[in-house]
Amino acid sequence: MTNMKDRQEGFEKKFAMDEEQRFKAMARRNRLLGLWAAEKLGKTGDDAEAYAKEVVAADFQEAGDHDVFRKVRGDFDAAGVEQSDHQIRRTMDELLATAVEQVKNS
Repeated sequence: MTNMKDRQEGFEKKFAMDEEQRFKAMARRNRLLGLWAAEKLGKTGDDAEAYAKEVVAADFQEAGDHDVFRKVRGDFDAAGVEQSDHQIRRTMDELLATAVEQVKNS
């Protein structure tokens, strides 16, 4: 009986660690996306960092990536930046892979 309880606790700890890494990777991806978008919007320095924080904060509006995508898409449209939905989503996927590697290596 103790062996089963130990296994369950082990699975719970692994799940918690995996979720923490996933959260960190998503936050890192959103920051990287914000910096990428800021560059496209012509923002540099402190303005770029502030915009990246806005993108990270946008992720807390609803579950999934839709809120982050809408933030960037809306800002691009307002500024007249030419990026297709596909390009934005592809960049989000590429930056997520980068963020996962960065979180694993930190």
